[in-house]
Amino acid sequence: MGGGGHLTEAGEPGSGRAGGVYTWEEVQSHCNRNDQWLVIDRKVYNITQWAKRHPGGSRVISHYAGEDASEAFTAFHPNVKYVQKFLKPLFIGELAATEPSQDRDKNAAIIKDFHYLRAKAESEGLFEARPLFFCLHLGHILLLEALAWLIIWVWGTSWTLTFLSAFMLATAQLQAGWLQHDFGHLSVFKKSSWNHVLHKFSIGHLKGASANWWNHRHFQHHAKPNIFSKDPDVNMLHVFVVGATQPVEYGIKKIKYMPYHYQHQYFFLVGPPLLIPIYFHVQIIRTMISRHDWVDLAWSLSYYLRYLCCSIPMFGLFGSVMLITFVRFLESHWFVWVTQMNHLPMDIDHDKHRDWLSMQLKATCNIKQSPFNDWFSGHLNFQIEHHLFPTMPRHNYHRVAPLVRALCEKHGIPYNVKTMWQGIVDVFRSLKNSGDLWLDAYLHK
Repeated sequence: MGGGGHLTEAGEPGSGRAGGVYTWEEVQSHCNRNDQWLVIDRKVYNITQWAKRHPGGSRVISHYAGEDASEAFTAFHPNVKYVQKFLKPLFIGELAATEPSQDRDKNAAIIKDFHYLRAKAESEGLFEARPLFFCLHLGHILLLEALAWLIIWVWGTSWTLTFLSAFMLATAQLQAGWLQHDFGHLSVFKKSSWNHVLHKFSIGHLKGASANWWNHRHFQHHAKPNIFSKDPDVNMLHVFVVGATQPVEYGIKKIKYMPYHYQHQYFFLVGPPLLIPIYFHVQIIRTMISRHDWVDLAWSLSYYLRYLCCSIPMFGLFGSVMLITFVRFLESHWFVWVTQMNHLPMDIDHDKHRDWLSMQLKATCNIKQSPFNDWFSGHLNFQIEHHLFPTMPRHNYHRVAPLVRALCEKHGIPYNVKTMWQGIVDVFRSLKNSGDLWLDAYLHK
């Protein structure tokens, strides 16, 4: 790593003045909330103040404080040259010539080969979106919603037709969720501003949620997937213990907020049914109001206004509330199983500071490709490729997948592919295994 964190005459230790020459030890010492440096392509930046204004949220960039963020920087920004202009005022120096380009014990060969793979994907046009694909996807969402209301308006509100309509509305909501995910990752248009506008439309007007809430939460997940205190998706609020490390830690400390050895059973009662209609719904409203995010609130209200105009004439106010709750209930089940089968059975631990490829492959797995699986999961059955290249249009995942698999085989990195049924079963199995680990540690350690 190099020792001492020393500087040349260009600056005093810790001063952060432009022109400094730093060791990794010096950079790594600046990883506190009020003192944050990071490295991109061997250049050292002081992001302490910028983190508060970072468009993706302060937390996602702070997760790389004291680290090399080169791979994450490239992964998240489709127009790197444009973003680099924001880095210039933050520049304070470079790594010493004697320092390696990668920090800690990261494998230089893996990083080099992954960089080559990304360059190859770019040269083959795999980051170029097909507008027709996304237009058709939006069209089928609007068609599903229109048909759901048409059924009720023409044939009435019998239980059978209401259930059919609710199922179609839930399907439209989920598919709109996959579409907003595309815009949120800036993977549709070359201009980021167009993606941002369509993201607010798709998540706000089509779904009633908040673009900023989604950005600040979801990008943390991508930056440090399945890493405690950094990935909000594994923050289970003491309701579940996950992975192999947390259950043992809780057991040794005699923490028992819930009977975790039964979590694989009560998951069916509090996980899929409640995530979207209760937890996400409350969190979204609270976030928009607490942050004074009136633009997102207006987009969200436009969805509910449109929904109530369609439903109240048929169901009344109380019936409309019950219908949207049931739609969210159905949507939540679909969403939870699709997202958890790719991550929950994988490695969940504290930050090991791995390279981008190794970190993402530890935390993600794929579900076998089929036309149905692609549609059902919004192409998130290619979770590995999506995490490696979050700005890549999803219709190109199947093209880059063989290249990723070959690179993993070269470096002995497991590339996990499952059937959808196996993925669902593994969610149940992983929760049971984690619960058993907790019980053993709670009773015997």
